[in-house]
Amino acid sequence: MHETDMTKALIMTVRDWYDSQPEKLKIEKIHLMVGEFTCVEPVSLQFAFEVQTANTFLAGVELAIKNIPLIAYCHCCQKDYQPQIGQQYSCPTCRSPMEDIRSGRELKIDHIEYSLLF
Repeated sequence: MHETDMTKALIMTVRDWYDSQPEKLKIEKIHLMVGEFTCVEPVSLQFAFEVQTANTFLAGVELAIKNIPLIAYCHCCQKDYQPQIGQQYSCPTCRSPMEDIRSGRELKIDHIEYSLLF
């Protein structure tokens, strides 16, 4: 379950950002972009986040996951297509192998919602 390791990295990244802020903050929501081709299960990531953030500065923070579809580009046909993971990665029109992935490999923090503490 690589979601556990990814969650640890996410927490460390947010912690570094949080510690670098000049003012006290209350983090409310973390927005992630997760590509379909990363093979990360959003439900498992959500569960790992909840378990690992209990009793930490991120306890109760909402994790919002935006799924990004796998989109490839066929240079022969000059068009985008959506490969079916685990079934067919080649172009459905000309059967050229998937060479150019346009989206679906993302795994990043899009933005963090927070408020200032006084």
